[in-house]
Amino acid sequence: MDIGVKTLWVLNIAGIEIWITETIVNTWIIMFFLMALALIVRIRLRRFQEIPTGFQNAVEAVVEAFDSFAASTLGEKFSYLFPWFFMAFAFILSSSLFSIVGLRAPTADWTTTAALALATFMFMFLLGIKYRKGSYLKSLIEPHPVFFPMNVLGELAKPVALSFRLFGNVLSGTIILTLYYALTPLFVQFGPPALLHGFFDVLFGGLQTYIFVIISLMYIKIAADSEW
Repeated sequence: MDIGVKTLWVLNIAGIEIWITETIVNTWIIMFFLMALALIVRIRLRRFQEIPTGFQNAVEAVVEAFDSFAASTLGEKFSYLFPWFFMAFAFILSSSLFSIVGLRAPTADWTTTAALALATFMFMFLLGIKYRKGSYLKSLIEPHPVFFPMNVLGELAKPVALSFRLFGNVLSGTIILTLYYALTPLFVQFGPPALLHGFFDVLFGGLQTYIFVIISLMYIKIAADSEW
């Protein structure tokens, strides 16, 4: 595992260079894993039982737990957004967990977290227009039109802060683990690192996943819900 993002291949297509970085490849690996997992779940659940047991019961418990979490934050009104945030939750958490096997987390690259935060910003803006219409745009000039530039900057700052929060925390864990492996002799690189991976990749990774998703849900609720 390295601190910097490696460029693995450079493709030249019609005179345009396309850089295939470590982040892109690792993202593909995680996406393939999640798609394979979803396919396995779909095949296993072909024989759906009215009273779930075993594997079906575990899957339903996970989905229902996330739906309850999203509904308590965002509300049933926006339930059609839950699958997107379940996907984001699974991807961000998997990015951290795969670090245990030496895969550099895609979320340790700001381009990944910026793309996820941009999606949150687009939901904020589009749903604010859809549900609040003119009142959402009016909020940008409140309490006085002179505050319009500051209000716009405040809205733009939300996805920026969201992306840097996740990126910075994941990168800090990557740096600490990389330095540990680089500065310690081989005989202490088995055993003690398990505690570091358990803290940074499992505990800290899960916490940062939760924070990213719940803040995203709150941003969207504030933008789109007229009660706020």
